Amino acid sequence: MLPSYLTVKGSGEHEIVIQKSRFIAFISRAETEEEAQEFIQKIKKEHWNATHNCSAYLIGENDQIQKANDDGEPSGTAGVPILEVLKKRQLKDTVAVITRYFGGIKLGAGGLIRAYGKATSEGLTATGIVERKLMAVMHTTVDYTWLGKLENELRSSVYSIKDIHYLDNVEIEVYVEENQTSAFTDWMTELTNGQGKIRKGESLYMEELVQ
Repeated sequence: MLPSYLTVKGSGEHEIVIQKSRFIAFISRAETEEEAQEFIQKIKKEHWNATHNCSAYLIGENDQIQKANDDGEPSGTAGVPILEVLKKRQLKDTVAVITRYFGGIKLGAGGLIRAYGKATSEGLTATGIVERKLMAVMHTTVDYTWLGKLENELRSSVYSIKDIHYLDNVEIEVYVEENQTSAFTDWMTELTNGQGKIRKGESLYMEELVQ
Protein backbone atom coordinates (compact mmCIF):
# COMPACT_ATOMS: atom_id res chain seq x y z
CA MET A 1 0.00 0.00 0.00
CA LEU A 2 1.33 3.41 -0.95
CA PRO A 3 2.05 5.79 1.97
CA SER A 4 0.15 8.50 0.08
CA TYR A 5 -1.25 9.27 -3.36
CA LEU A 6 -3.51 11.70 -5.20
CA THR A 7 -6.90 10.88 -6.67
CA VAL A 8 -10.22 12.59 -7.35
CA LYS A 9 -12.59 13.38 -4.49
CA GLY A 10 -15.46 11.43 -6.03
CA SER A 11 -17.55 11.94 -9.16
CA GLY A 12 -18.12 15.27 -10.87
CA GLU A 13 -18.86 16.96 -14.17
CA HIS A 14 -18.00 20.23 -15.86
CA GLU A 15 -18.91 21.68 -19.25
CA ILE A 16 -17.03 24.06 -21.53
CA VAL A 17 -17.90 25.34 -25.02
CA ILE A 18 -15.18 25.69 -27.67
CA GLN A 19 -16.08 26.93 -31.16
CA LYS A 20 -19.74 26.03 -30.58
CA SER A 21 -18.88 22.41 -29.60
CA ARG A 22 -19.91 21.33 -26.11
CA PHE A 23 -17.28 19.38 -24.17
CA ILE A 24 -18.64 17.82 -20.98
CA ALA A 25 -16.13 16.25 -18.60
CA PHE A 26 -17.35 13.38 -16.45
CA ILE A 27 -14.83 12.40 -13.78
CA SER A 28 -14.89 9.56 -11.26
CA ARG A 29 -12.68 7.53 -8.97
CA ALA A 30 -12.24 3.92 -10.10
CA GLU A 31 -10.13 1.41 -8.21
CA THR A 32 -10.50 -1.40 -10.76
CA GLU A 33 -10.65 -1.55 -14.54
CA GLU A 34 -14.18 -2.97 -14.24
CA GLU A 35 -15.30 0.14 -12.32
CA ALA A 36 -13.71 2.38 -14.96
CA GLN A 37 -15.40 0.54 -17.81
CA GLU A 38 -18.77 0.59 -16.03
CA PHE A 39 -18.49 4.36 -15.59
CA ILE A 40 -17.59 4.85 -19.27
CA GLN A 41 -20.51 2.69 -20.42
CA LYS A 42 -22.88 4.56 -18.09
CA ILE A 43 -21.91 7.91 -19.63
CA LYS A 44 -22.13 6.48 -23.15
CA LYS A 45 -25.61 5.21 -22.41
CA GLU A 46 -26.73 8.55 -20.96
CA HIS A 47 -25.21 10.49 -23.87
CA TRP A 48 -25.89 8.02 -26.68
CA ASN A 49 -26.68 10.90 -29.04
CA ALA A 50 -23.37 12.72 -28.47
CA THR A 51 -20.91 12.97 -31.35
CA HIS A 52 -18.13 11.37 -29.28
CA ASN A 53 -17.60 9.95 -25.78
CA CYS A 54 -13.82 9.86 -25.46
CA SER A 55 -12.19 8.41 -22.38
CA ALA A 56 -9.06 7.49 -20.45
CA TYR A 57 -8.19 5.98 -17.10
CA LEU A 58 -5.27 5.18 -14.82
CA ILE A 59 -5.60 2.28 -12.37
CA GLY A 60 -3.22 0.75 -9.83
CA GLU A 61 -0.49 1.78 -7.40
CA ASN A 62 2.05 1.92 -10.22
CA ASP A 63 -0.42 2.96 -12.93
CA GLN A 64 -0.29 -0.62 -14.23
CA ILE A 65 -3.51 -0.15 -16.21
CA GLN A 66 -3.65 2.78 -18.63
CA LYS A 67 -6.23 3.04 -21.39
CA ALA A 68 -7.23 5.79 -23.79
CA ASN A 69 -10.06 5.79 -26.36
CA ASP A 70 -10.63 8.36 -29.11
CA ASP A 71 -14.19 7.10 -29.86
CA GLY A 72 -14.13 8.21 -33.47
CA GLU A 73 -12.03 11.37 -33.15
CA PRO A 74 -8.80 11.38 -35.22
CA SER A 75 -6.23 9.02 -33.66
CA GLY A 76 -4.33 10.54 -30.75
CA THR A 77 -6.42 13.74 -30.52
CA ALA A 78 -8.74 12.83 -27.63
CA GLY A 79 -8.02 9.75 -25.48
CA VAL A 80 -4.27 10.34 -25.17
CA PRO A 81 -4.62 14.07 -24.28
CA ILE A 82 -7.13 13.08 -21.56
CA LEU A 83 -4.71 10.46 -20.22
CA GLU A 84 -1.80 12.89 -20.30
CA VAL A 85 -3.68 15.34 -18.08
CA LEU A 86 -4.36 12.56 -15.55
CA LYS A 87 -0.63 11.75 -15.57
CA LYS A 88 0.42 15.39 -15.32
CA ARG A 89 -1.80 15.81 -12.25
CA GLN A 90 -0.16 12.65 -10.82
CA LEU A 91 -3.54 11.05 -10.21
CA LYS A 92 -4.25 7.40 -9.52
CA ASP A 93 -7.44 5.32 -9.77
CA THR A 94 -9.16 7.94 -11.92
CA VAL A 95 -11.38 7.72 -15.01
CA ALA A 96 -12.43 10.59 -17.26
CA VAL A 97 -14.99 10.68 -20.06
CA ILE A 98 -15.21 13.76 -22.27
CA THR A 99 -18.51 13.90 -24.12
CA ARG A 100 -18.53 16.09 -27.23
CA TYR A 101 -21.55 17.51 -29.00
CA PHE A 102 -20.22 18.82 -32.32
CA GLY A 103 -21.06 22.45 -32.96
CA GLY A 104 -20.35 22.57 -36.70
CA ILE A 105 -16.83 24.03 -36.64
CA LYS A 106 -13.89 21.69 -37.13
CA LEU A 107 -11.04 22.28 -34.68
CA GLY A 108 -8.19 20.44 -36.41
CA ALA A 109 -5.84 18.02 -34.66
CA GLY A 110 -4.13 20.66 -32.54
CA GLY A 111 -7.41 22.24 -31.57
CA LEU A 112 -8.89 18.90 -30.55
CA ILE A 113 -5.86 18.02 -28.39
CA ARG A 114 -6.10 21.38 -26.61
CA ALA A 115 -9.89 21.12 -26.22
CA TYR A 116 -9.88 17.62 -24.72
CA GLY A 117 -6.95 18.51 -22.48
CA LYS A 118 -8.65 21.68 -21.23
CA ALA A 119 -11.98 19.94 -20.65
CA THR A 120 -10.24 17.23 -18.62
CA SER A 121 -8.19 19.68 -16.57
CA GLU A 122 -11.19 21.87 -15.72
CA GLY A 123 -13.29 18.78 -14.98
CA LEU A 124 -10.70 17.53 -12.48
CA THR A 125 -10.53 20.91 -10.76
CA ALA A 126 -14.33 21.06 -10.52
CA THR A 127 -14.48 17.54 -9.06
CA GLY A 128 -11.70 18.15 -6.53
CA ILE A 129 -8.39 16.40 -5.84
CA VAL A 130 -7.64 14.64 -2.57
CA GLU A 131 -4.48 13.23 -1.04
CA ARG A 132 -5.01 9.82 0.53
CA LYS A 133 -2.56 9.12 3.36
CA LEU A 134 -2.09 5.68 4.85
CA MET A 135 -2.74 5.94 8.58
CA ALA A 136 -2.46 3.46 11.40
CA VAL A 137 -5.13 3.47 14.10
CA MET A 138 -3.25 3.50 17.41
CA HIS A 139 -5.13 2.34 20.52
CA THR A 140 -4.16 3.70 23.93
CA THR A 141 -5.89 2.21 26.97
CA VAL A 142 -5.51 4.07 30.28
CA ASP A 143 -7.17 4.67 33.62
CA TYR A 144 -9.82 7.43 33.54
CA THR A 145 -7.57 9.71 35.57
CA TRP A 146 -5.41 10.20 32.47
CA LEU A 147 -8.26 11.06 30.07
CA GLY A 148 -8.27 14.86 30.50
CA LYS A 149 -4.53 15.20 30.11
CA LEU A 150 -4.30 12.91 27.06
CA GLU A 151 -7.28 14.48 25.33
CA ASN A 152 -5.82 17.97 25.77
CA GLU A 153 -2.40 16.88 24.55
CA LEU A 154 -3.82 15.09 21.52
CA ARG A 155 -6.12 17.93 20.48
CA SER A 156 -3.19 20.35 20.44
CA SER A 157 -0.94 17.89 18.55
CA VAL A 158 -0.59 16.90 14.89
CA TYR A 159 -2.59 13.73 15.53
CA SER A 160 -6.34 13.27 15.00
CA ILE A 161 -8.57 11.44 17.47
CA LYS A 162 -10.67 8.81 15.72
CA ASP A 163 -12.78 7.69 18.67
CA ILE A 164 -12.89 7.36 22.47
CA HIS A 165 -14.38 4.25 24.08
CA TYR A 166 -15.57 4.56 27.67
CA LEU A 167 -15.25 1.04 29.10
CA ASP A 168 -13.75 -0.26 32.36
CA ASN A 169 -10.79 1.81 31.28
CA VAL A 170 -10.83 4.47 28.59
CA GLU A 171 -9.51 3.59 25.14
CA ILE A 172 -8.48 6.37 22.79
CA GLU A 173 -8.11 5.65 19.06
CA VAL A 174 -5.83 8.01 17.15
CA TYR A 175 -4.90 8.30 13.47
CA VAL A 176 -1.11 8.21 13.07
CA GLU A 177 0.91 8.19 9.87
CA GLU A 178 2.51 4.79 9.33
CA ASN A 179 6.04 6.15 9.63
CA GLN A 180 5.25 7.89 12.93
CA THR A 181 3.85 4.97 14.94
CA SER A 182 7.08 4.43 16.94
CA ALA A 183 7.35 8.12 17.80
CA PHE A 184 3.68 8.18 18.82
CA THR A 185 4.13 5.12 21.04
CA ASP A 186 7.14 6.72 22.76
CA TRP A 187 5.20 9.97 23.28
CA MET A 188 2.16 8.20 24.76
CA THR A 189 4.37 6.10 27.02
CA GLU A 190 6.03 9.25 28.30
CA LEU A 191 2.72 11.10 28.81
CA THR A 192 1.24 8.24 30.83
CA ASN A 193 4.41 7.47 32.79
CA GLY A 194 4.40 4.03 31.21
CA GLN A 195 0.91 3.22 32.49
CA GLY A 196 -0.81 3.30 29.11
CA LYS A 197 -1.30 0.13 27.06
CA ILE A 198 -0.53 1.07 23.47
CA ARG A 199 -1.14 -1.12 20.43
CA LYS A 200 -1.34 -0.68 16.70
CA GLY A 201 -4.65 -1.48 15.02
CA GLU A 202 -5.76 -1.48 11.39
CA SER A 203 -4.26 0.67 8.65
CA LEU A 204 -6.54 2.74 6.45
CA TYR A 205 -6.49 5.77 4.19
CA MET A 206 -7.52 9.24 5.30
CA GLU A 207 -8.41 11.85 2.68
CA GLU A 208 -7.57 15.53 2.62
CA LEU A 209 -8.75 17.94 -0.08
CA VAL A 210 -5.72 19.51 -1.75
CA GLN A 211 -7.33 21.43 -4.63
